[in-house]
Amino acid sequence: MTQDLAPSVREHTAEPQAAGWWRSAVIYQVYVRSFADSDGDGIGDLRGIRERLPHLADLGVDAVWLTPFYASPQADGGYDVSDYRAVDPLFGDLSDADDLMRRAHELGLKVIVDIVPNHTSDQHVWFRAALAEGAGAASRDRYHFRPGKGVAGELPPNDWESVFGGPAWTRTTEPDGTPGEWYLHLFAPEQPDLNWNNQEVREEFESILRFWLDLGVDGFRIDVAHGMVKAPDMPDIGAREQAKMIGAQVLPFFDQDEVHEIHRSWRRLLDSYGDGRIGVAEAWAPSSDRLALYVRPDELHQAFNFHFLTCPWEAEAMRSVIDESLAATASVGAPTTWVLSNHDVVRHTTRYGGGEPGLRRARAAALLMLALPGSTYVYQGEELGLPEVVDLPDEVRQDPAFFRGTGQDGTRDGCRVPIPWSGEEAPYGFGPGGSWLPQPAEWRELSVEAQSGDPRSTLELYRSALALRRRLPGLGDGEMSWLDAPDGVLALSRPGFVCILNTLDREVELPVPGRPVLATAALHFTGGSVHIPADTCVWWAV
Repeated sequence: MTQDLAPSVREHTAEPQAAGWWRSAVIYQVYVRSFADSDGDGIGDLRGIRERLPHLADLGVDAVWLTPFYASPQADGGYDVSDYRAVDPLFGDLSDADDLMRRAHELGLKVIVDIVPNHTSDQHVWFRAALAEGAGAASRDRYHFRPGKGVAGELPPNDWESVFGGPAWTRTTEPDGTPGEWYLHLFAPEQPDLNWNNQEVREEFESILRFWLDLGVDGFRIDVAHGMVKAPDMPDIGAREQAKMIGAQVLPFFDQDEVHEIHRSWRRLLDSYGDGRIGVAEAWAPSSDRLALYVRPDELHQAFNFHFLTCPWEAEAMRSVIDESLAATASVGAPTTWVLSNHDVVRHTTRYGGGEPGLRRARAAALLMLALPGSTYVYQGEELGLPEVVDLPDEVRQDPAFFRGTGQDGTRDGCRVPIPWSGEEAPYGFGPGGSWLPQPAEWRELSVEAQSGDPRSTLELYRSALALRRRLPGLGDGEMSWLDAPDGVLALSRPGFVCILNTLDREVELPVPGRPVLATAALHFTGGSVHIPADTCVWWAV
């Protein structure tokens, strides 16, 4: 039985804030430690990235986002920053950063860098001064120091838990050796949270932003953009599940209304450069409506849409998330963003079931994502169809969440294994030495070299999809309509374009809506009908 692909009544249109490159951009996330190693120490670096930039240009992305490469003790993969104006020697130096940005711009790629404003390293000069100067010192007001509860202050100030597991408070030892105040860290103890009610903190970060903008970066991905302000009375939460970054939890240290004033001030700073510099919020808001607040016309340019990332492989659930996401951002005239994987979650090839079924679904999800209105993010290695590495030995793991119990499920190392470039043996072209996390033997078949030129490969699927996305005028930012389709099938229309996704475990037969231009699996035609295999997405020109 077939069903007409007729337009439904639901359409998504918006009056955009203003034309800008970010509204349709495909942005590639580089996890610096795991992309390319130039010096043989087994850890990726800025020079290695610069040497591999032609791969990203050939892939067809518009920009590259770099995870932190600042000076850091590396307690949390560089998200514990000790000096925001210096490059960690693991990754190079400032000249390497400058060379990378210049080469990227020569290739037509924009560069977005991470900024980490919620917390510093415990080795930052500010925090070291706060510990040395003791209770009551002005230096402590840059962070959240509080006296403990109990007779002798032996209990934490409240019951907040770290996202990484365990209490969110650590007690200090005062300069005279006595037990002292407690400090807040929503993540690892080595990452004390900054107090954004302190004017000195605000002025320092504006100076940091200007430093990198003057060096030539095109924008910032703002880490934990929703967590910079805490409820002023820091109330207890009460017994509940482990605090999470992802989900619908309402917490007194996340998504506080006062955070938006900070982002407005940063937007004014970015706009003062007058050449399309952008801010991207990593904001884990409990709803699409709350997330949209971060991208109002006077705030940030984009916010990550993690509701799409966490959506199950079900057509009805996907459509609901897409509808909610588009409606929320349309209400403020902002572009929606779409992302399937990043350095903090299990790779979607594995989330969708792993093995051959997981790869089929991952490929199909990628085509759906690239067909949706707005901007998309590609995490390094997803263009190769890399799965999560789920069997890393405990002795090689470095994720602090792994060592602190249930926080973040301790699974982030598996998505951070260095990617394969070429060759038959590890480290598969990653660098002249080994790799900081071991790569599976089967990755020899998933390398860039192995997949290049194979029309059936995931790499060539991404290259084709990104080339078509540039060429077809109806893709990127703009309007979208749903088309009627059977249960388990999504069909959407863009100007001159139709995308059909079959999420079922069986083939579906539908009328041919146009000329097929790209599919994740082979199609079979009979008369005016097309047979679309299970877990398959197809693009059509109409």
